[in-house]
Amino acid sequence: MRKPPKELETFLGAYPPEIAKLLLAARRTVLTAAPDANELIYDAYNAVTVAYSFSGRLKEAFCHTAAYTGHVNFGFNQGAELPDPSGALSGRGARIRHIRINAAADLRDAALAELLDAAIRQGHQMAPDGATGSSTVRPTTGGKRRPKH
Repeated sequence: MRKPPKELETFLGAYPPEIAKLLLAARRTVLTAAPDANELIYDAYNAVTVAYSFSGRLKEAFCHTAAYTGHVNFGFNQGAELPDPSGALSGRGARIRHIRINAAADLRDAALAELLDAAIRQGHQMAPDGATGSSTVRPTTGGKRRPKH
């Protein structure tokens, strides 16, 4: 398992320790299932987000994780197309769906594992070649809204 880049750890320093740990646990979940995935790390306006793609391009990301003040979202970039018989996914947008992660135990849910497997298959279809297992910090502009903890 590759270590989190120092920049990601620095970005997560603005969040409560339990949220930072949750995001890193979600990262481990993705990279255990897809160790060759590229991760795109963003320190965005109101969240630290990590997108996972086999091409290194955000538009071909199959899932993402996002740290917010009180929880982590585990998102599926083409989630509207995923089978979700258990109804685990939230969201009503044209493409993205997510599962709210409040505790590490949520990452062991069978529905999440099935959704992640399906999303990984989607990711390979979008970008069949090109995974390098790299971590890239992407620049963001503008101010940051940091949690108060």
